[in-house]
Amino acid sequence: MHRMSLRLTLASLGLLALLATPSLAQESHDHGAGDAHDPAVQASMTAMARMHEAMASMAYSGDADIDFARGMIPHHVAAIEMAEIVLQHGADPEMRALAELIIEAQTREIAELEAWLAARVPAGEGATDASHGHGHD
Repeated sequence: MHRMSLRLTLASLGLLALLATPSLAQESHDHGAGDAHDPAVQASMTAMARMHEAMASMAYSGDADIDFARGMIPHHVAAIEMAEIVLQHGADPEMRALAELIIEAQTREIAELEAWLAARVPAGEGATDASHGHGHD
């Protein structure tokens, strides 16, 4: 993995953890949203729910490499969706710039993961489709 790609991945994972932390701390399904009617909150909650559903329903192979690749795809899709929320609703120039870098890096890494899986997993054998339908193929 390239040094820049690793740095961007770590930054995106940090952003993902930062954005997910308040919702994980809550016990109710409203995730402690200050304003559940806010479009950015709604979009974030939808992205997180979609990621959790995709990861929970993932077909495990018993091969750590394959399972890692399959699990990272919906994780990266969620990072892209959250970065797009920042671009649509955020105002901080530093966060907007980071969001653009995350979109670029995660889109590239999804393609790498999908290519890696396509080369190693026979067609129809539990392949993930977590990135399909979200414009990140």
